[in-house]
Amino acid sequence: MAHILTLYYSRHGATAQMARRVARGVEEISGMEARLRTVPTVSSVCEATEDSIPDAGPPYVTLDDLATCSGLLLGSPTRFGNMAAAMKHFLDQTSDLWLAASLAGKPAGVFTSTASMHGGQETTLISMMLPLLHHGMLIVGLPYSEPALITTQSGGTPYGPSHVAGIDNKAPLSMEEKQLCLALGRRVAKIAQALEGNKTDD
Repeated sequence: MAHILTLYYSRHGATAQMARRVARGVEEISGMEARLRTVPTVSSVCEATEDSIPDAGPPYVTLDDLATCSGLLLGSPTRFGNMAAAMKHFLDQTSDLWLAASLAGKPAGVFTSTASMHGGQETTLISMMLPLLHHGMLIVGLPYSEPALITTQSGGTPYGPSHVAGIDNKAPLSMEEKQLCLALGRRVAKIAQALEGNKTDD
């Protein structure tokens, strides 16, 4: 079964909630599997290392997870208008996949969470797109035909789903934020499925 890698980093849990919702959208498409993976925290102490298996949640991602996926959904909280260091650190290790063009032509979407309404959601989403474009991936956003993109009073952008978690990081996903996460999962899965079908037909 073709799988969509849903890869995220989450510090306080909001991005993890989004990842689960995005993955649910993937699995609404018949024949598509969502594979949830995360990345370890980057320590400011050079000697510190994470265990190879996280204490809770999905396993840490491997380069093979990325190389074998049919599509990618990438999520990170915002850090000063950019993706978190942990996600950037993992992406910086993907040069071998770039050299082999392992991700070229595969669809990808991005999602993020911030503490405040104008906390850099769109710049974070765009920053996450840049390495994916270098890999030759096909960036998938959200069209305004998604009603939640028009009605949202919290998160949600045409670049990808977003969430306003609040200064204490405890705000639940709004109805519109949930809908947009599902929508992105479905869109990436449908495009991946169509591309896989075209390969079979060749």
